[in-house]
This record gives sequence, structure tokens and C-alpha cells, in this order.
Amino acid sequence: MILDIEHIWIFLLLLPVVAFLYASVGHGGASGYLALMAIFSFAPETMKPTALLLNLFVAGIAFYHYYKAGYFNKKLFLSFAVASIPLAFIGGMIEVDATIYKKILAVLLIFAILKMLNVFGKETGPIQNVKLWQGLLVGGIIGFFSGLIGIGGGIILTPIILLLHWGKMKEAAAVSALFIWVNSAAGLIGQVSIGVEIASQSFVLVAVALVGGFLGSYYGSKKFNNSLLRYMLAFVLIIASVKLFFV
Repeated sequence: MILDIEHIWIFLLLLPVVAFLYASVGHGGASGYLALMAIFSFAPETMKPTALLLNLFVAGIAFYHYYKAGYFNKKLFLSFAVASIPLAFIGGMIEVDATIYKKILAVLLIFAILKMLNVFGKETGPIQNVKLWQGLLVGGIIGFFSGLIGIGGGIILTPIILLLHWGKMKEAAAVSALFIWVNSAAGLIGQVSIGVEIASQSFVLVAVALVGGFLGSYYGSKKFNNSLLRYMLAFVLIIASVKLFFV
């Protein structure tokens, strides 16, 4: 049982903090939740569906705040979502060892971190339109691996949007939030379709995570400036990269 995990109270204290950090940049936080669950020795069969479930609620509230603030770009979202949703469902149906993929992703995140910290130059230049093939390719690949590993994919999509000048920081956060939601839903449906059960106690974790997710997305969409968001995103990416390397 989830709530019978040793030192579960420490986990419940850390969970809303992780949700706050991720939601502040429009993310659901699955990579952070998976890291915490691994550290606290959750049963492997509960980790993936629980992370996707948490993503649904935290990314949902993050999208609500960013949408209300006027940052959502429907056309940009659809460019990626058309291919990501069915492939996230397929990925969710597959149970494989994702160790090698995690190491590759961790390396790629390092480059994204360096860009966020302006190591590769300032984030300048005109916004570019996403070509159809680019959206299908990027969305499809991210969607598949999102379902496969149990993440929403925003932690990959946001840096790509910024690196390729497809949108601004808060616009990327709004698009990523809904992208995470649809991928998490598709991945979770894929899990359920192969007989994976969602533990009822997972909804206790949802309630705890929502506290941090609500506050993080509120301050991220209204209070934090773009410079602060960029450094917060870099911090989030560092957490994910370390988790992927060592957990």
C-alpha cells in the first residue's frame, strides 16, 4: 500500500514542493515524482500510473492558470498534440526497461540547461512558425517516450520550443501544460488497457500535490518574470537530469 511506505510523511512533505517547482513553469512534475518514488522505494508497478495520475491534476491546474493569464497558443499546441496523443497511448501500453533512454535524455537535458542559462547565447530572435512535419515529428517522439516512461513530456517540449524560437517562455509553459495533460491521459489509458490498476491511495497523493501545483502555477503565470522563470526552469531541468542519471 502506498501510504504504508516507510517515512511516507517525509515524502508527503516533499511532494507539494516538487509540484510547486514544476507547475510554476507549466509542468506536471512526473520526472520529479518518479524520482521521489524511487528514493522512497515505491513498488515499481505503482510508480508509472501514479506519476501519470499526478500529472493529470497538476498539469491541469497549471494549464488553467496559464490559460486564464492569456498565454495559451492553440495552433502551437495542436502542432505537437496531433501525433503525441496516439503515440503516448501506444507507449503507455509497452512495459520495457527505459534505463538507456533515461541516460540519453539526461545528456540532452544538459544542453537544454546550458541554453536556459544563456551559455549558448541570449534567447533572442523572431518567433518562427512550426512546420507541419516538425510538429508531427517532435510531438510524436516526445509523446511515445512520455507514455513509455510515465512522464508528460513537457520537460522536453518546453526547451525545444524556446531553443527553436517557436514561442516565448510563458507561451511555452501554457502549451506544455496542456501537452502534458493529454499525453498523461493517453499514457494512463494505455496502462489501464493492459490491466494496470490505479491504487486508490494515489488520490491522497493527488490532493497533496495539488496544493503545490496550484500555488506554483498561480505565481508562475502571474507573479514571476521571464528571467526568473528561465532560471527556475533550468533548476527543474537539473533536478530531472540528476534523477535520470542516478535514480
